[in-house]
Amino acid sequence: MNKAVFYYLTLFILLISCKSSQKNIGVSAGVNPFHYSITKKVIAENGAVVSAHPLASKVGLEILKQGGNAIDAVIATQLALAVVYPNAGNIGGGGFMVARLNSGETIALDYREMAPAKANRDMYLEAGGNANTDKSQLGHLSSGVPGTVAGLFASHKYARLPFEKLIQPAIELAEKGYAISVTEAKALNAIKDDLVQYNSITPVFIKPADWKKGDTLIQKELANTLKRIKEKGQPGFYEGETARLIVEEMIRGNGIISYDDLKNYKAKFRTPHSFDYKNYLIIGMPMPSSGGLLLNQMMKMIENRNIAAMGFHSTEAVQLMTEVQRRAFADRAEYMGDADFYKVPVSMLTNDIYLQERMKSYNPDKATPSSTIKPGMLLRAESEETTHLSVIDKEGNAVAVTTTLNNSYGSRTVVGGAGFFMNDEMDDFSIKPGVPNLYGAVGGEANAIMPGKRMLSSMTPTIVLQDNKPYIVLGTPGGTTIPTQVFQTLVNILEFNMSTEDAVYKPKFHHQWLPDEIMYEKGFPPTVKASLEKMGYTFGKERTGIGRTEIIKVLPGGKFEAVADIRGDDSAEGW
Repeated sequence: MNKAVFYYLTLFILLISCKSSQKNIGVSAGVNPFHYSITKKVIAENGAVVSAHPLASKVGLEILKQGGNAIDAVIATQLALAVVYPNAGNIGGGGFMVARLNSGETIALDYREMAPAKANRDMYLEAGGNANTDKSQLGHLSSGVPGTVAGLFASHKYARLPFEKLIQPAIELAEKGYAISVTEAKALNAIKDDLVQYNSITPVFIKPADWKKGDTLIQKELANTLKRIKEKGQPGFYEGETARLIVEEMIRGNGIISYDDLKNYKAKFRTPHSFDYKNYLIIGMPMPSSGGLLLNQMMKMIENRNIAAMGFHSTEAVQLMTEVQRRAFADRAEYMGDADFYKVPVSMLTNDIYLQERMKSYNPDKATPSSTIKPGMLLRAESEETTHLSVIDKEGNAVAVTTTLNNSYGSRTVVGGAGFFMNDEMDDFSIKPGVPNLYGAVGGEANAIMPGKRMLSSMTPTIVLQDNKPYIVLGTPGGTTIPTQVFQTLVNILEFNMSTEDAVYKPKFHHQWLPDEIMYEKGFPPTVKASLEKMGYTFGKERTGIGRTEIIKVLPGGKFEAVADIRGDDSAEGW
């Protein structure tokens, strides 16, 4: 063999090998689904993505590098999460997006799930009026009409790249598979019995032997579902083959979502819930998310109390924050729900006089029992498992998105032939006045079940502006703990001047009116706990983790500091 023939043969073999390798890796040269690592903090100049899974964050970053803006990256990241983070990332659930564009426009997009047309306020009550929370939390009847796909297409009007390009990484991850982490292996093993019980067709998530770190999860049916969305757009999910598979799954499991429910679903653009806090403008989500309003109430109830002088994790600061949380959640139970169906008195609930009145019973020396804290009297003038991602780009577009299936892996029901989990969001309605939901929250008429209504949420995607420019982009999963975790993270940064990492990583606490107890994380100061107990506070069981905050902060020089929570596999990417 002469040298020329040998050279070209060698070159040909290298090219074939390279192509084969790329085929096996898939997605893009920067994303290897079988060899990846978690990054907790990055400093970047051109853009940053923080999400619950390293592969999803890497996908979002690649989209930014390929010329996409923050909205492009948010869409691609959500779709990737639907594959690599099936316990909360989804196309069978819903969520909220808050964005601040470089044009100065602010956006609030609601793609929360809706109650099916056959739903009714007493659908989870049995003979004698007892509430059956099993039916509202597990299985087919617990699912609301999913909104995520509609939300992705609604947000795409602000994107730059074709939707087909944004969904392709998710298709490849589903079709070719990825290596699961030890956390994911444990989670799938933990729900095996539920998967057997609540599925009419055995899903790919059930494995005869236990899952272990490094196992490859391939989701062919989900890949085909994503391909139908790629080819046919939004109707590729809400109509045609995928709709047929959803409805047939509902029929097999006595669910009530119909073809019309799917076809009639619409995502809605709403006016963001914004408020001033000292020198900052805080932009959040309006109803049916309670998060923006609760954050508003809590921030305003501490604004003039010099909490900075009290100090982080001081008894005084923790007590004050606990009491404002207690009062805000009492109002949530009475007054908050889908504003399309119930007149939520937002302007009064955020009125300075009203909030001052709420704090009149606050005593810095002792606990105010929840039994004595009722929803506020309005003035006559006024007629968990979730996942969050934060993205910012070099052009100044900032986006915060929180999506959910509600419980981890939602209803535990996978749509046969379509490969994705359905939500169990019907439990976020008040299924009976005074009966707590999965997260212990109670409610009443404002959040009662009605056909077409969107259930009240605690999701709190948030953007903070300083000098009319994005300063902080954040959010977290965690059910009813979401608003209080965003609240604490912001207080940690804006009042206690903590580093971004400390603001996220330090132990958190939570109070939601009922049950009347403080939830707290491992590492919470025992001396503070003892002091509060002497003041009459009750503490619940210690938690290993509350929430998983994803945050991006714009530094003084204009660079982006992206921090992913240490409480999970969350990962930050930037360039």
